[in-house]
Amino acid sequence: MNQTETYLAFDKNHIWHPYTSMTDPMGVYMVKSAQGVHIHLADGRVLTDGMSSWWAAIHGYNHPLLNRALHEQIQNMSHVMFGGLTHEPACTLAEKLISVVPQGLEHIFFSDSGSVAVEVAIKMAIQYQYALGKPRKKKLLTVKKGYHGDTFAAMGVCDPVQGMHNLFKNVLPEAFFAQAPQCSFFDAWDETDTAQMAALMDEHHQEIAAVILEPVVQGAGGMRFYHPNYLKQLRALCNRYDILLICDEIATGFGRTGKLFAAQWAGICPDIMCIGKALTGGYISFAATLATGDVARGISADGGVFMHGPTFMGNPLACAVANAGLDMLMTGDWQTQVADIQRLLTGHLSPAGNIEGVKDVRVLGAIGVIELEEAVDMPVIQEMFVQAGVWIRPFGRLVYTMPPYVCKKEDVVKIAQTMCQVVKAYLETGRKP
Repeated sequence: MNQTETYLAFDKNHIWHPYTSMTDPMGVYMVKSAQGVHIHLADGRVLTDGMSSWWAAIHGYNHPLLNRALHEQIQNMSHVMFGGLTHEPACTLAEKLISVVPQGLEHIFFSDSGSVAVEVAIKMAIQYQYALGKPRKKKLLTVKKGYHGDTFAAMGVCDPVQGMHNLFKNVLPEAFFAQAPQCSFFDAWDETDTAQMAALMDEHHQEIAAVILEPVVQGAGGMRFYHPNYLKQLRALCNRYDILLICDEIATGFGRTGKLFAAQWAGICPDIMCIGKALTGGYISFAATLATGDVARGISADGGVFMHGPTFMGNPLACAVANAGLDMLMTGDWQTQVADIQRLLTGHLSPAGNIEGVKDVRVLGAIGVIELEEAVDMPVIQEMFVQAGVWIRPFGRLVYTMPPYVCKKEDVVKIAQTMCQVVKAYLETGRKP
């Protein structure tokens, strides 16, 4: 048994991977290195990355400018507690972020993961309502088909039936759920799409602290693209009923949908916004929750203190690489890159629409989705993609890609064509009997 086989055997017996069994785990592939948009396996195979490491590595891997930012920062300090201390990388990053997010978001709370950013947002909303003398307003309203993370309060606002957390439904905080937006991003707007949301607000607004949802694109809940006018109407409804609006931009932020932030498709500013994933270009787990001045002042009125403080909050290394990545994004040509990816995905994924067993093919920004009629057999289809030299990680009925923005034309074409080829071969021969 060589060293790679030894590691893989140990991994199988002792290391718990995401969304899998410990006693009967899915197979994993040993990575030796990653460079640009390619993942190099220990066995010599090279995979073109179609996932941006769960949507985060928008600049690709091992980027010299991001590497340099980390090397330079670590010479000064890798970490220092954020309680009672601050530092230049955090101040610089906060200033840059506030300058590019929807206007009105003026205060920023750093954390260490997207799920925690959602937890922070929920705590902010409830504490804000409490500070205003409205302690009954402590529930959340959201839409079905949503996903906001795997921590406790975040699980409570994920889809209650088709989501991954229905096992915990009797112990999670109880939220109100409206039907998912029905009007597609690409369809004519239907004014009735927010009717159920409006009805729930009208009936329960005295109990509701905030509405939380993913703007325009529902990610892990189904890769659904809905009409921006839904957000416009929702913003007006929240204003009418004194309910805060939380936009979870962890997956959609930093250009993925074709706008820098997906809420900008609707021209609205949420009261609270969560960002993460691409914030550090996939280098270090890091996230932030931004709030308007009204929310910050409300929470802080009469000596109010926001009681939350992650140990690695404001980590200097994370701030430094986020600063470098944000500079690259804002001084680069991300809009053209994303538009080119959208054009290529649209053209080269469209043949999948003619494959028997495919329900839908859709593209928005640097997101391409082939939706099947039935859920895939993950180990089977995963190995088919690896054999074809592309890293795609399907889930449920969805075979999708969110490639790095730095992909060349041939990389995007390879990803899209391989998706079509693998889906066709899988549906013809790879399904379980």
